[in-house]
Amino acid sequence: MPRSAKKPRRLVANGRTYLWSLRHRHTHTDSQPVGCVHTLTLRPQPTGTGGPLRIVFAAGPGRYVPGGAPLGSGDVGYVRGPSLNLHEPGAVRALLDAASARGWLPRPEEPQTVEVDGWTLLEAAASAQNGDGDRPTGTV
Repeated sequence: MPRSAKKPRRLVANGRTYLWSLRHRHTHTDSQPVGCVHTLTLRPQPTGTGGPLRIVFAAGPGRYVPGGAPLGSGDVGYVRGPSLNLHEPGAVRALLDAASARGWLPRPEEPQTVEVDGWTLLEAAASAQNGDGDRPTGTV
């Protein structure tokens, strides 16, 4: 039986456990579709050990966030550059590492959701996932 797309998946990284899920939605203005948005959410476990990290990829010029065919579900990337499939645990781990390198850490005293523009993490995460360099660095 296939895994339910709505059931969060488990990821263990650096001694911490996260539940992660991917959602797809469409943006609209004046009832006209504008583009697709993928939102990857990582929730530290157990509950109460810190607020969720929400990594958002919105379609835009030179960027793709398809809703399916002809590209794969969960794909995000630059038209002429790196890409990731957000259904792959390795891609999720690379994005988590990139966000952590930029200063995001779950803290029990900070239970609020932190939202990050995924495009700021994509190149470092794709490079790390492909083994093209060291762990990403910077600040969120």
